Amino acid sequence: MKILVTGGAGYIGSHTCIELIKSGHKIVVVDNLCNSSLESLKRVEGLMNCKIPFHNLDIRDKFGLNQVFEQHSIEAVIHFAGLKSLGESIEKPVEYYNTNVCGTIILVEVMRAFNCKKIVFSSSATVYGDPHNLPIKENFPLSVTNPYGRTKLVVEDFLRDIFISDDSWYIALLRYFNPVGAHKSGLIGEDPNDIPSNLIPFISKVAAGKLEKLSVFGGDYDTPDGTGVRDYIHVVDLAKGHIKALQALIKNKPEVLTVNLCTGNGYSVLDMVKAFEKASGKNIPYQIVDKRHGDIATCYADPSYAFKKLGWSAELELNQMCEDTWRWQSQNPDGYKC
Repeated sequence: MKILVTGGAGYIGSHTCIELIKSGHKIVVVDNLCNSSLESLKRVEGLMNCKIPFHNLDIRDKFGLNQVFEQHSIEAVIHFAGLKSLGESIEKPVEYYNTNVCGTIILVEVMRAFNCKKIVFSSSATVYGDPHNLPIKENFPLSVTNPYGRTKLVVEDFLRDIFISDDSWYIALLRYFNPVGAHKSGLIGEDPNDIPSNLIPFISKVAAGKLEKLSVFGGDYDTPDGTGVRDYIHVVDLAKGHIKALQALIKNKPEVLTVNLCTGNGYSVLDMVKAFEKASGKNIPYQIVDKRHGDIATCYADPSYAFKKLGWSAELELNQMCEDTWRWQSQNPDGYKC
């Protein structure tokens, strides 16, 4: 199957490209490289011994997307492209709505014009807001606490409305939790453009001496050690979840499939610090600072529905997540900047 991967040069996108190729699919990548690197795709090509058609293109460029669909016989789309920082979304809501929502609308318009009606959408656990109960299940009420999460929920609603208007669409909404880790080769991983906003890239840069200490946002949450608890999932497991979702769409009748991709385990910030210290052999100094607006105390989910619907479950545990992250950081101290 020929699959368009939007945002395919990014962290999750590049790992998913590997799994798609391993599964026998042909891929085309569209990415504007605003928070990713073309070097990641070059390394994927080296690992998989293939050439990946790439278009440096913003998904809001309707004319450019039309050209991509005209040039390639696209049969399905895995849609990662978008802005993704919770904190930045609070500062720049216009940019987030413009890119994440308007970009998806344009993408779907082009897909419809070319009768391409299979899409796997990269959603987020943020659509659950501050959950009323744990672990989180797919049928929980939806609520958001920040603009980033709201754009994800708006796109989910948009895609559900698309299906209501035309039930020949195959749509998967994958709500995933906190991706960490890197490819076991150490050649591709998470490479933030600036100071990392996610926990593990920040910890790894502290361990490498690139940053002085870790800022822990909040130390008085109602959790075992007072720091926020999250469901961390290895990026390779996450990538495999997208393949399983695509397979499920192909096998079944048209539908909107909504699935949590998670491990079912909650780890605190300090749990992650200790695990990374063990994996790296480095001390991770940290300080407790004020909570961030929009953050919640605890967030972890029930993975049973993903196993039931997709036959998927996470296989890589916390130690592997930290070891793979440290291998990537050690081999690429400056990320993709060679």
